Amino acid sequence: MRCVIARFPFDLVKSDVQASMKGIKPEPVTGDSVKIGRRAYPVKQVGEVITRQDRRDFTAGEVTRALTRLGFTCDVAAPTPVPAARKLSPMQTASALLGAPAAA
Repeated sequence: MRCVIARFPFDLVKSDVQASMKGIKPEPVTGDSVKIGRRAYPVKQVGEVITRQDRRDFTAGEVTRALTRLGFTCDVAAPTPVPAARKLSPMQTASALLGAPAAA
C-alpha cells in the first residue's frame, strides 16, 4: 500500500512491517501505540524503523493512519484533561493583582 509519511512516499506491506519489527524490543508506551503480533509498540518507534527517518520528521497521526490502513490495531492516547481554572472573587482578584504587603 502506498502512503505518505513526512512528505515522502512509502510502499508498505503488512508482512514487511511485521518482519522489520521482529526482534526489536518495544519501548515503554506513553502515547499512541500499535499492536504488532503480541507486543504493543509506540507508534513513533515503529515509524522510525519502517521509514528510517528521525522521529521528529513525522507525526504519530501519519504513522497511525498508515498502520491502520494496513490492518494493524492502533490505540490513540486520550488527551490529558486540563484542570478547570478556579474562579476568584473580585476581592481575591484585586488582592492577587496588588500582591503581598511589603515587609517592614
